[in-house]
Amino acid sequence: MKSMTGIPDVFPRTLAAGLFVFATSAQVAGEPAGDGGVLARDPHLAVVARSESEAKRIAAVTALTSDFSQAERFEERSAGKATARVRRNRDAFSQPSANMAFDRQMDFRLGDALFEKIWVSSPSSTKASDGLGPFYNARACQRCHVKDGRGHPPEDNDDNAISMFLRVSVPGGEVPVIEGYHPTQPHPNYGGQLQDATVGGLMAEYRLEIHYEEIAAYLTDDTVTLRKPTYVAADPGYGAFGEEAMFSPRVAPQMIGLGLLEAIPAADILALADPGDADGDGISGRPNVVWSREFDQPMLGRFGLKAGMPTVHEQSAAAFSGDIGISTPLFPAESGDCTAAQSECRNAPHGEDVERDGFEVDQTGMDLVTFYSRNLAVPARRNVNDPQVLRGKEMFYAAGCPACHRPKFVTHRLEDRPEQSFQLIWPYTDMLLHDMGDGLADNRPEAVANGREWRTPPLWGIGLTKQVSGHSYFLHDGRARSLLEAVLWHGGEGQAARDAFAEMPSPDRAALIAFLESL
Repeated sequence: MKSMTGIPDVFPRTLAAGLFVFATSAQVAGEPAGDGGVLARDPHLAVVARSESEAKRIAAVTALTSDFSQAERFEERSAGKATARVRRNRDAFSQPSANMAFDRQMDFRLGDALFEKIWVSSPSSTKASDGLGPFYNARACQRCHVKDGRGHPPEDNDDNAISMFLRVSVPGGEVPVIEGYHPTQPHPNYGGQLQDATVGGLMAEYRLEIHYEEIAAYLTDDTVTLRKPTYVAADPGYGAFGEEAMFSPRVAPQMIGLGLLEAIPAADILALADPGDADGDGISGRPNVVWSREFDQPMLGRFGLKAGMPTVHEQSAAAFSGDIGISTPLFPAESGDCTAAQSECRNAPHGEDVERDGFEVDQTGMDLVTFYSRNLAVPARRNVNDPQVLRGKEMFYAAGCPACHRPKFVTHRLEDRPEQSFQLIWPYTDMLLHDMGDGLADNRPEAVANGREWRTPPLWGIGLTKQVSGHSYFLHDGRARSLLEAVLWHGGEGQAARDAFAEMPSPDRAALIAFLESL
């Protein structure tokens, strides 16, 4: 068995000829760099261009506030008109966009049904549901994203790891023509993701073990015990992993607000990038640049813990393939992530159906799942004018948190997505990569992201995690057992904000946590 302390998500592809560079200098030969070039084109969106007057209004409304005496206008509506009313049960993340027209709600419900569908192995009398595996991590999307919320690590080594797995890759492969791209390739024996469940009596790829070491973190008036994980890919079923294997633990993230994040103008995200820290604030966010299977070109990475996927559709199709072993038009391999070295997996029965164009989920099904995933609504904020919450917001700003957790954007005006069109949203993310230090490093690159970088996660809905998911585990691998611990794990570019938080008087720290819990 092999021990590791963490690591990403990528299936690299050879890129088309032409040089594409990251950040605001992204360009095709001869294209101006100042507007973000090719990365700012948003080929996945049918955009209505902003007028000059709209751009000025947007700049004003998304500027950082300096008034903490009361909530900002529209602050309670985290997702603009798409914001859902708060439910006080576990269904808080399972509502459709509040501005969805009645005649579009059937597609949302059908997408929900596919998201919750329990897949079975082939052959089966239920042809609409067969095709599982042969290797898989879960039998349904909902099994990982329970109630559309975040997953969790196993409680102990006897617990299942259904909402957590290890990515795996090795160095090498064809070098894509994206500046700063890290060439990696799937493991020759195990593919790009380790699955611990199989059909038909096949041997599983591994068994996940996690061992924790307790370490102390110091506050001005207290000591907090953090847990540092070490991951073990135990009982490898298909040979040794080898010394070059790189692993990354991943817990399933929450699903809310994805369509709104997809609708943020890429140019607005790129405008926040500062890869060389030109302003000297210690924050050097930069975009991940990935190759899109869907659009056959470089695009801004938005989804996944390292922003390794450009669109909700591509992310969803990759999850069908890697997590469940289901083929789709974008990821047509009927055996999912099985490798040539896993011949029994490759030769096992599959669930392709001529009525679904030879796929286990056809394009109609993918469109429904994508529509559902885009439209899971963000619940409204709570207690926005509570004095402690307002004090916590002030401390959040004073510590420098908005440098990465950018409060506001305005989405594109869109021709065909009314739910996401031209909304003032409050996701608290810049959608960029940041070096988070040695403590959180997985040491496994993904596209342009290196082994110390992670995309800033959106914070909206974070205060409802316990209600929806039944736990309060945070960060990419669920190591943090509270929001307090999550902040204390920040290093690298987040170190100064983390230290400012740790040095706050206890009432101010409590206020900052109350602010986060109101999101």
